[in-house]
Amino acid sequence: MRTAEEYMEKLFKMRKNVYYNGELIGRDDPRLRPGINVICETFNYAANPQYEELLTATSHLTGKKINRFTHIHQSPEDLLKKQEMTRFMCQRVGGCVQRCMGIDALNALSVVTKDMDDALGTNYHERFLNYLKYYQENDLVGNCAQTDVKGDRSLRPHQQADPDLYLRVVEKRKDGIVVSGAKAHNTIAPYADEIIVLPTRMMTEKDKDWAVAFAVPADAEGITQIIRISNPRPRQKLDAPYANYGSADSLTVFDRVFVPWERVFMCGEWQYAGQLALLFATYHRHSYTGCKPAVTDIIMGTAALVAEYNGVEKASHVRDALAELIAVAELVYGAGIAAGVKAKRAASGTYIPEVVYANVARYHAGVNVYREFELLAELAGGLPATLPPEGDFYNEETKGYLEKYLMRKAGISAENQHRCFRFISDLLVSAQAGVKQVAGVHGGGSPIMEKITIYGQYNIEEKKKLAKYLAGIKE
Repeated sequence: MRTAEEYMEKLFKMRKNVYYNGELIGRDDPRLRPGINVICETFNYAANPQYEELLTATSHLTGKKINRFTHIHQSPEDLLKKQEMTRFMCQRVGGCVQRCMGIDALNALSVVTKDMDDALGTNYHERFLNYLKYYQENDLVGNCAQTDVKGDRSLRPHQQADPDLYLRVVEKRKDGIVVSGAKAHNTIAPYADEIIVLPTRMMTEKDKDWAVAFAVPADAEGITQIIRISNPRPRQKLDAPYANYGSADSLTVFDRVFVPWERVFMCGEWQYAGQLALLFATYHRHSYTGCKPAVTDIIMGTAALVAEYNGVEKASHVRDALAELIAVAELVYGAGIAAGVKAKRAASGTYIPEVVYANVARYHAGVNVYREFELLAELAGGLPATLPPEGDFYNEETKGYLEKYLMRKAGISAENQHRCFRFISDLLVSAQAGVKQVAGVHGGGSPIMEKITIYGQYNIEEKKKLAKYLAGIKE
């Protein structure tokens, strides 16, 4: 396993191919550091004996101890550990831990490559296992680049005016393939070791050039990342753990990128593109059953704290709000547990979360995102939106006024009042807050996609038979 220092040492040596606000930047750019700090914690906690059982696993390939973020789930217990780890790590970094993207993609590939080999006689699974050994032994960080830019949403890939609006194979060579296109919404990509590309949808035979999956280094020739950085507002004096963590997302452009065959895991097998796309979604939505309860935990704890500081912690509307937050967090987490317990073993030996439970959990997390922030806003009041800048609290001309008039409940210092409301301001009204709210709805699939999956996977006919039986209808 790597250390955080080893991860950063490799990262900072990568080719400069990241653009931010019109500027070509290195991965050592300080504006990327908050996102990098998040990933560093996945190495730090794995190295801490206190958290070893949660953050590490045993490789089913080599028998070696590995970071759990590189593990292929070999049992329902593995899925439950992954869920617990995700909730724990998201609590520690104040939001998305980001590294789940790579391992969710690898778990999906472990299933589908085996299924393709069994049905079609290909050798993708052997390639995948060789790549997985490399990934585990080097404790790599992966981004899953799945979402194509899609162009006209009413058209399939082969029908688009510009064929590059879905990533595609433009050339096959003896030593590999050449691909062009772009993938969107690629969280962690600027500070990942690897980009793991998967199809975004079901395909037809005419779309076979777009049915492709592979892995490449994030700085491979031909890859350009155009990114947005979402960090908390910098602190001048009141340093806090939350202020040290952030994220970045990439529009990742592939301009005739060469991929050697040993890193290609699907190439034209259009019949399996949809399975791979949906299976990644299932794994990722299961990861959200750890991630989203952690975010609710943060909102819930902050809501309870500000209610206490305001002196209204015993009011009935406060208890109601907290109970509502608890219900959402534990319903989502509980459905995730059910998805793990009811998991099925694939031919590859990999366990797949139960699809309906995973999607029900992600659906409830997504549709409640804005409600959770609304509850916090109601309990905090208007001050998070109008709180004076931090410097005014340290200006001798204004410091006294702010300390005097910020006070709420007796016995709580002016500094702690300030820290509380500064944190809520970051959570509710910063640019990063807006990004997190939209990501909370759409990350891993929008609620409508969960509804489609739930309905498609659920046995409605069985329920109709139940209704007929109870009604005495005989056919």
